[in-house]
Amino acid sequence: MICPNTTHTTLRPLSALQHPREVIRQFTPNWFAATMGTGVLALALASLPVNIPGLHAVAEGLWLFNIGLFILFSVLYGARWVLYFDEARRIFGHSTVSMFFGTIPMGLATIINGFLLFGVARWGSGMVQVAEVLWWLDVAMSLAFGVLIPYMMFTRQEHSIDQMTAVWLLPVVAAEVAAASGGQLAPHLSDSLAQFHVLITSYVLWAFSVPLAFSILTILMLRMALHKLPHESMAASSWLALGPIGTGALGLLLLGANSPAIFAANGFAGIGEVANGMGLIAGVALWGFGLWWIVMAILITHRYYRDGIPFNLGWWGFTFPLGVYSLATLRLGNVLHLTFFEIAGCALVALLVMMWLIVGRKTLIGAYRGELFVSPCIAGLKK
Repeated sequence: MICPNTTHTTLRPLSALQHPREVIRQFTPNWFAATMGTGVLALALASLPVNIPGLHAVAEGLWLFNIGLFILFSVLYGARWVLYFDEARRIFGHSTVSMFFGTIPMGLATIINGFLLFGVARWGSGMVQVAEVLWWLDVAMSLAFGVLIPYMMFTRQEHSIDQMTAVWLLPVVAAEVAAASGGQLAPHLSDSLAQFHVLITSYVLWAFSVPLAFSILTILMLRMALHKLPHESMAASSWLALGPIGTGALGLLLLGANSPAIFAANGFAGIGEVANGMGLIAGVALWGFGLWWIVMAILITHRYYRDGIPFNLGWWGFTFPLGVYSLATLRLGNVLHLTFFEIAGCALVALLVMMWLIVGRKTLIGAYRGELFVSPCIAGLKK
């Protein structure tokens, strides 16, 4: 989704569209990437190991705003399927836009975690049941998109190694994001059997996603070595690789921390301690792998920046991967009691705030003008 060049000197609402209903006709799942970035920022701000007056309130406000965004985007995209069904279904044949189906459950996962972090404190323990219902919905979507989209890649879409980018990760990573969310949910449940179900399901989701994501990363390394960097419109995709690494580490840390009590309560004492230890060691190892990727992503982005990077909704790819890596870093600081990880986590969150402000501003301007409402699946079709 490339934002076209514009010579406007003043902002005019939806000036790039022939008719306001084109907002619905041209709406794509790419927009849900904004809910991922906004949601993870709210969670990251609330996880900072510093006591700044009003910071928690800001984080909670972002979470509530994100709920509104998610509802709005769901209504618009649902309306597209109702009003423009024949055009909407073309997405399954598109080799790039179809990948963004994965952003829907990932955006929802940040809202679910917010119900546990903010909702319980504000509205009571009933929010745990809300989070549990939404989590199982999130699991279903993550599993469905994690299978359906790769199947479409194998049977319907046209792909080549030189055109491959890290967006291949999006439908696959949704399952491990749900796994990390399950790690947040499990200890809030009152029934030990329900905790066990969520814990085991989360480990399955982690295994459903992470090995496949790392396979894609291997192909991505080969692709960039042979064919160099993707087109500048895909510049933000260089950060997407940080997503499965950061989420994988965070998921193992959260699940491992909850494993001793949950396994013991269900007759498997001892296994939980092993899971906790393995989760910590693997989390540290994955964090180290992520360190290589974040340095590489910064270098690649700097190279793109010299030549100019056109804005598009893909810029939200700068936020969520950075956010989950920040959360994993802060979690390591909390578990290991090492100042290094706490300082590094705070620095990463500060970078996340800066990126969110930049991308958010450009998104608001592009949405106001209507320039971001472009569906590549129907490009060139007459209205």
